[in-house]
Amino acid sequence: MTQQNPRSALSPDNLGLIEAVARLGSMAAAARELGMVPSALTYRVRQVEDALDVLLFDRSSRRARLTPAGAELLRSGQHLLDELDAVAQRVKRVATGWEPLLTIAADAIIARATLFELCEAFYAEGVPTRIKLRAETLSGTLEALQRGQADLALGVVPLPSQGELQQAPLGEVAFVFAVAPHHPLAATTHKLSDAERAQYRSVAVSDSTQRGQGLTYNLAPGQDLLTVPTMQHKLEAQLRGLGVGFLPLPLAQPYIDTGRLVVKPVQNPNRVVRVHYAWRQPREADGGRALRWWLARLQSPTTRAALLNNHHQA
Repeated sequence: MTQQNPRSALSPDNLGLIEAVARLGSMAAAARELGMVPSALTYRVRQVEDALDVLLFDRSSRRARLTPAGAELLRSGQHLLDELDAVAQRVKRVATGWEPLLTIAADAIIARATLFELCEAFYAEGVPTRIKLRAETLSGTLEALQRGQADLALGVVPLPSQGELQQAPLGEVAFVFAVAPHHPLAATTHKLSDAERAQYRSVAVSDSTQRGQGLTYNLAPGQDLLTVPTMQHKLEAQLRGLGVGFLPLPLAQPYIDTGRLVVKPVQNPNRVVRVHYAWRQPREADGGRALRWWLARLQSPTTRAALLNNHHQA
C-alpha cells in the first residue's frame, strides 16, 4: 500500500468518503452512493488511516462506527471544507467584483416587507453574492457597521464623517404615544405630562449594542420597564396593555384605525426621528458590485419611503 502523507490524505474527496461511511454505517452502502467498488473505497479509507496513524472506524460490529479520532477528523475536516469554499468565493470576488457575502444591518424601525422585497429582486439577478441580514436596534445598528460586522446599515442616526463610512438620508419617521384601549391612560383627555406617564410601565426595545448599556428614550428615573428584543414585540406588548410607549406611526396606524391602540397627546411633542443609511466603501476599486446594487435601489425615494412605512404589506 502506498503511504500517503497527512496533508494529501486530508483531501476534500477523502473527507467526503469518510463522511459517507459514517452517515450510512457501512463501507458497502457508502460505495453504492458514491458509485465506487467497495474494495476501492475500503482501500482509500485505510490509506487515510495509515497516513494519520489512527483508526477512524470501529470495525468490531457490523455497522461502521466512528472512533473518537474519526469523529474529530470529521468535525475539523468540515472547517477545512468551509475554508476551501471561502477561498473559492474570494477568488470569484476578485474575478467578478461580486462580494461572496453582503451583510446588511437593519434597525428595528425598518419595514421587513420591503427589505425582503429588495432581497427577492437581488436574488433574481442570479449573482454569486450571499445576503446576511442582521436585526439591530438603536446604537447597535451603526455599531455593526463600525465594527466591520456589516457592509450596509439601514436606519442609523446621522453620524459625523467617519473616514471610509459613508451615509445618506433615508427619511423621517413620526412616533406617537399609544396605549391599549383597556389601559388606565386610555381614558385621559388632557395632555399627559412626563410625571404621569412615568407612573406606568413602559415598553422599550433593547439596544443591540455590544458596548455598555446602550440608548434609551422617553424613560423617567425609576419607571417600571418591560424590555423586548424587537419593535414587533414592543407593538404586541402595548396591544396587550403590558405597558405604554412611543411607536412608529406607520407600524401603529392599522391598529389605531381599528381601535386596538389609542393615541394620547403628551405635553412634550410626539417625536419625529430622522434616520440615514450608511455603508463601508469597498477596498477594491472594481469590487463591491452587490453593495452598489443596493445603494442604487436606495437612491429611489419610493424605496426609501417603503423601508420606513411598509410594515403591513403581505
